[in-house]
Amino acid sequence: MRILVFAPHNDDEVLGVGGTIAKYAKQGHEVYICEVTAWLQNMESANRLQQQAREAHDILGVKESIFLNLPVVHLKETDTHIKNKKFCDVVERIKPEIAFIPHTGDIHVDHAETAMAAMVALRPISNPQLQAIYAYETLSETEWNIPNVTNAFIPNTWSDISDTIELKKQAMLCFKEQVKDFPHPRSINAIDALAQLRGSTVGVLYAEAFTLVRCKI
Repeated sequence: MRILVFAPHNDDEVLGVGGTIAKYAKQGHEVYICEVTAWLQNMESANRLQQQAREAHDILGVKESIFLNLPVVHLKETDTHIKNKKFCDVVERIKPEIAFIPHTGDIHVDHAETAMAAMVALRPISNPQLQAIYAYETLSETEWNIPNVTNAFIPNTWSDISDTIELKKQAMLCFKEQVKDFPHPRSINAIDALAQLRGSTVGVLYAEAFTLVRCKI
Protein backbone atom coordinates (compact mmCIF):
# COMPACT_ATOMS: atom_id res chain seq x y z
CA MET A 1 0.00 0.00 0.00
CA ARG A 2 1.08 3.59 -0.64
CA ILE A 3 0.50 6.05 2.21
CA LEU A 4 0.86 9.81 1.74
CA VAL A 5 1.10 12.24 4.68
CA PHE A 6 0.74 15.99 4.10
CA ALA A 7 2.51 18.11 6.75
CA PRO A 8 2.22 21.91 6.78
CA HIS A 9 5.56 22.30 8.60
CA ASN A 10 8.61 20.24 9.51
CA ASP A 11 7.74 17.91 12.42
CA ASP A 12 3.92 18.07 12.10
CA GLU A 13 3.90 14.62 10.53
CA VAL A 14 5.91 13.18 13.43
CA LEU A 15 3.67 14.78 16.06
CA GLY A 16 0.46 13.67 14.39
CA VAL A 17 1.22 10.45 12.56
CA GLY A 18 4.75 9.40 13.61
CA GLY A 19 3.82 6.15 15.31
CA THR A 20 1.43 5.13 12.54
CA ILE A 21 4.01 5.97 9.87
CA ALA A 22 6.52 3.67 11.57
CA LYS A 23 3.88 0.94 11.92
CA TYR A 24 3.01 1.07 8.22
CA ALA A 25 6.70 1.03 7.28
CA LYS A 26 7.34 -1.99 9.53
CA GLN A 27 4.50 -3.80 7.77
CA GLY A 28 6.19 -3.25 4.41
CA HIS A 29 4.03 -0.43 3.10
CA GLU A 30 5.44 2.58 1.23
CA VAL A 31 5.11 5.84 3.19
CA TYR A 32 5.64 9.21 1.53
CA ILE A 33 5.85 12.51 3.45
CA CYS A 34 5.04 15.80 1.75
CA GLU A 35 6.19 18.79 3.80
CA VAL A 36 4.47 21.86 2.39
CA THR A 37 6.21 25.01 3.66
CA ALA A 38 9.71 26.29 4.33
CA TRP A 39 11.30 29.43 5.80
CA LEU A 40 12.16 30.90 2.39
CA GLN A 41 13.49 34.11 3.97
CA ASN A 42 16.16 32.04 5.72
CA MET A 43 17.25 29.18 3.49
CA GLU A 44 20.02 28.14 5.87
CA SER A 45 17.42 27.45 8.54
CA ALA A 46 15.09 25.86 5.98
CA ASN A 47 17.81 23.49 4.77
CA ARG A 48 18.72 22.56 8.34
CA LEU A 49 15.10 21.75 9.20
CA GLN A 50 14.67 19.70 6.05
CA GLN A 51 17.80 17.71 6.86
CA GLN A 52 16.42 17.08 10.35
CA ALA A 53 13.17 15.95 8.72
CA ARG A 54 15.05 13.47 6.53
CA GLU A 55 16.79 12.07 9.61
CA ALA A 56 13.44 11.72 11.39
CA HIS A 57 11.91 10.05 8.34
CA ASP A 58 14.80 7.58 8.15
CA ILE A 59 14.06 6.54 11.73
CA LEU A 60 10.38 6.03 10.88
CA GLY A 61 11.12 4.09 7.68
CA VAL A 62 9.75 6.64 5.20
CA LYS A 63 10.31 5.80 1.52
CA GLU A 64 10.51 9.39 0.25
CA SER A 65 10.51 12.91 1.70
CA ILE A 66 8.98 15.58 -0.55
CA PHE A 67 9.42 19.32 0.06
CA LEU A 68 7.15 21.79 -1.75
CA ASN A 69 8.95 24.88 -0.38
CA LEU A 70 5.86 27.08 -0.25
CA PRO A 71 6.18 30.11 2.06
CA VAL A 72 5.57 29.36 5.73
CA VAL A 73 2.89 31.58 7.35
CA HIS A 74 2.02 32.98 3.90
CA LEU A 75 0.40 29.86 2.51
CA LYS A 76 -3.01 31.54 2.49
CA GLU A 77 -1.64 34.36 0.33
CA THR A 78 -0.13 31.93 -2.19
CA ASP A 79 -2.09 31.83 -5.46
CA THR A 80 -4.59 29.01 -5.28
CA HIS A 81 -3.75 27.60 -8.71
CA ILE A 82 -0.02 27.44 -7.85
CA LYS A 83 -0.71 25.81 -4.50
CA ASN A 84 -3.23 23.30 -5.83
CA LYS A 85 -1.02 22.30 -8.76
CA LYS A 86 1.87 21.43 -6.44
CA PHE A 87 -0.42 19.26 -4.33
CA CYS A 88 -2.03 17.65 -7.37
CA ASP A 89 1.36 16.85 -8.89
CA VAL A 90 2.38 14.98 -5.73
CA VAL A 91 -0.86 13.01 -5.55
CA GLU A 92 -0.78 12.18 -9.27
CA ARG A 93 2.76 10.81 -8.96
CA ILE A 94 2.34 8.88 -5.70
CA LYS A 95 -1.23 7.68 -6.27
CA PRO A 96 -1.83 7.08 -2.54
CA GLU A 97 -4.22 4.48 -1.24
CA ILE A 98 -4.37 6.12 2.20
CA ALA A 99 -3.79 9.81 2.92
CA PHE A 100 -3.33 11.80 6.13
CA ILE A 101 -3.99 15.54 6.31
CA PRO A 102 -3.90 18.06 9.18
CA HIS A 103 -7.04 18.99 11.08
CA THR A 104 -8.72 22.03 9.51
CA GLY A 105 -9.53 23.54 12.92
CA ASP A 106 -5.89 23.95 13.99
CA ILE A 107 -4.87 27.40 15.16
CA HIS A 108 -2.17 27.85 12.48
CA VAL A 109 -3.71 28.93 9.19
CA ASP A 110 -1.14 26.89 7.22
CA HIS A 111 -2.79 23.75 8.60
CA ALA A 112 -6.23 24.64 7.24
CA GLU A 113 -4.75 25.69 3.91
CA THR A 114 -2.83 22.43 3.65
CA ALA A 115 -5.94 20.40 4.43
CA MET A 116 -8.02 22.21 1.82
CA ALA A 117 -5.39 21.97 -0.92
CA ALA A 118 -4.90 18.30 -0.12
CA MET A 119 -8.64 17.64 -0.40
CA VAL A 120 -8.64 19.26 -3.84
CA ALA A 121 -5.78 17.01 -4.94
CA LEU A 122 -7.42 13.94 -3.37
CA ARG A 123 -10.77 14.28 -5.15
CA PRO A 124 -12.27 10.80 -5.57
CA ILE A 125 -12.95 11.02 -9.30
CA SER A 126 -9.26 11.65 -9.93
CA ASN A 127 -8.11 9.03 -7.40
CA PRO A 128 -10.02 5.77 -7.80
CA GLN A 129 -7.24 3.96 -5.92
CA LEU A 130 -7.73 6.08 -2.76
CA GLN A 131 -9.32 4.08 0.04
CA ALA A 132 -9.33 6.50 2.99
CA ILE A 133 -8.42 10.00 4.16
CA TYR A 134 -7.71 10.74 7.83
CA ALA A 135 -7.17 14.06 9.62
CA TYR A 136 -4.61 14.09 12.43
CA GLU A 137 -4.09 16.24 15.51
CA THR A 138 -0.93 18.29 16.10
CA LEU A 139 0.20 19.21 19.61
CA SER A 140 0.26 23.01 20.19
CA GLU A 141 -1.97 23.55 17.14
CA THR A 142 -5.10 21.44 17.47
CA GLU A 143 -5.75 22.08 21.17
CA TRP A 144 -4.87 25.80 21.24
CA ASN A 145 -7.55 27.22 18.96
CA ILE A 146 -10.75 28.88 20.21
CA PRO A 147 -13.11 25.94 20.81
CA ASN A 148 -16.31 25.84 18.78
CA VAL A 149 -18.41 23.30 16.95
CA THR A 150 -16.68 23.82 13.61
CA ASN A 151 -13.04 23.45 14.66
CA ALA A 152 -13.26 20.76 17.35
CA PHE A 153 -11.10 17.69 16.76
CA ILE A 154 -13.44 14.71 17.23
CA PRO A 155 -11.50 11.46 16.74
CA ASN A 156 -13.30 8.39 15.50
CA THR A 157 -10.34 6.22 14.49
CA TRP A 158 -7.41 5.03 16.61
CA SER A 159 -4.10 3.48 15.58
CA ASP A 160 -2.31 1.26 18.11
CA ILE A 161 1.29 2.52 18.21
CA SER A 162 2.40 0.61 21.31
CA ASP A 163 5.19 -1.02 19.29
CA THR A 164 6.34 2.21 17.59
CA ILE A 165 5.95 4.96 20.20
CA GLU A 166 9.70 4.91 20.91
CA LEU A 167 10.45 5.42 17.21
CA LYS A 168 8.06 8.35 17.18
CA LYS A 169 9.86 9.96 20.12
CA GLN A 170 13.28 9.28 18.61
CA ALA A 171 12.15 10.89 15.35
CA MET A 172 10.86 13.96 17.17
CA LEU A 173 14.23 14.42 18.88
CA CYS A 174 15.76 15.03 15.43
CA PHE A 175 14.06 18.45 15.44
CA LYS A 176 16.42 19.98 17.95
CA GLU A 177 14.96 23.51 17.87
CA GLN A 178 11.38 22.26 17.99
CA VAL A 179 11.52 19.98 21.03
CA LYS A 180 10.75 21.86 24.25
CA ASP A 181 10.74 21.08 27.95
CA PHE A 182 7.52 19.91 29.61
CA PRO A 183 4.87 21.28 30.13
CA HIS A 184 5.22 22.61 26.57
CA PRO A 185 3.03 20.43 24.31
CA ARG A 186 5.95 19.89 21.92
CA SER A 187 7.87 17.99 24.56
CA ILE A 188 8.61 14.29 24.68
CA ASN A 189 6.59 14.05 27.91
CA ALA A 190 3.52 15.57 26.25
CA ILE A 191 3.86 13.32 23.19
CA ASP A 192 3.99 10.31 25.50
CA ALA A 193 1.05 11.53 27.60
CA LEU A 194 -1.21 12.18 24.60
CA ALA A 195 -0.40 8.76 23.15
CA GLN A 196 -1.25 7.16 26.49
CA LEU A 197 -4.52 9.09 26.70
CA ARG A 198 -5.51 8.11 23.15
CA GLY A 199 -4.48 4.52 23.89
CA SER A 200 -6.60 4.36 27.03
CA THR A 201 -9.66 5.27 24.96
CA VAL A 202 -9.42 2.00 23.06
CA GLY A 203 -7.66 -0.20 25.62
CA VAL A 204 -4.08 -0.17 24.34
CA LEU A 205 -0.89 1.28 25.83
CA TYR A 206 -0.29 3.96 23.17
CA ALA A 207 -2.33 5.22 20.23
CA GLU A 208 -2.72 8.03 17.74
CA ALA A 209 -6.20 9.35 17.07
CA PHE A 210 -7.65 10.50 13.76
CA THR A 211 -10.85 11.79 12.25
CA LEU A 212 -11.95 9.68 9.31
CA VAL A 213 -12.70 12.15 6.52
CA ARG A 214 -13.66 9.70 3.80
CA CYS A 215 -13.53 5.94 3.41
CA LYS A 216 -14.32 3.64 0.51
CA ILE A 217 -15.15 0.04 1.48
